[in-house]
Amino acid sequence: MDKKPDIYRRELVDVQGVPLFWSIAEEWSQVESFEARPDDLLISTYPKSGTTWVSEILDLIYNNGDVEKCKRDAIYKRVPFMELIIPGFENGIEDLKKMQPPRLVKTHLPVQLLPSSFWKNNCKMVYVARNAKDVAVSYYYFYQMAKIHPKAGTWEEFLDKFMTGKVAFGSWYDHVKGWWEKRNDYRIFYLFYEDMKENPKHEIQKLLQFLEKDLSEETVDKILYHSSFNVMKQNPSTNYTTIPDFDMDHSVSPFMRKGEKSYTSFYTAC
Repeated sequence: MDKKPDIYRRELVDVQGVPLFWSIAEEWSQVESFEARPDDLLISTYPKSGTTWVSEILDLIYNNGDVEKCKRDAIYKRVPFMELIIPGFENGIEDLKKMQPPRLVKTHLPVQLLPSSFWKNNCKMVYVARNAKDVAVSYYYFYQMAKIHPKAGTWEEFLDKFMTGKVAFGSWYDHVKGWWEKRNDYRIFYLFYEDMKENPKHEIQKLLQFLEKDLSEETVDKILYHSSFNVMKQNPSTNYTTIPDFDMDHSVSPFMRKGEKSYTSFYTAC
């Protein structure tokens, strides 16, 4: 018998004060004991803050702008979601173990839950923060289309949960503040989504400096084009359309919606 429906729309489970997916909570020992490598690059964000966008940019940088190499697999395979474990279906930890260095590692964990091996190995980390209002709207639509989340309820109900930190990965405020405070002690490049929207080339150049990589202006322009919202939205390796409908229902909302400020437009539409 197909047991897939059993993994969907289940309530979140508390892990050290942070609401996480039930499956992550059940397998928390795997996450906690994850062994980072010194040359790992961690991409950390609160959900719906530009994770896929920055992941694609960094994969393009690591492959020197080779677009075909970056189409070798879907973004969630090229940059595994470390803590996402669904027994029998997904295991970010195991996916990362199979990868050759240097690895790009994705996480949504708040700073206090990050496996200690990242700190011990002094790994470089890129954190992306986005305006809370836009995150809330995007997260609401994501809750509806990505079925591992509990039911979103009405917008008002979801917004109340978001503001009180009762959504997956907890409080937006605690998340961005925790990573901000850690940036002075470790090699953390703290990036703002809004700066990326305003001047993506400048932010990519800053990323290159942080990563100690030197790419030609022609290559940077190539990365800029192929990581643009419209190109990524049409790219099957970045738009999550390779995920089956029983996991993510794109008819409810596409994974990549607008990539811009959406709070005002949401209320206009309601």
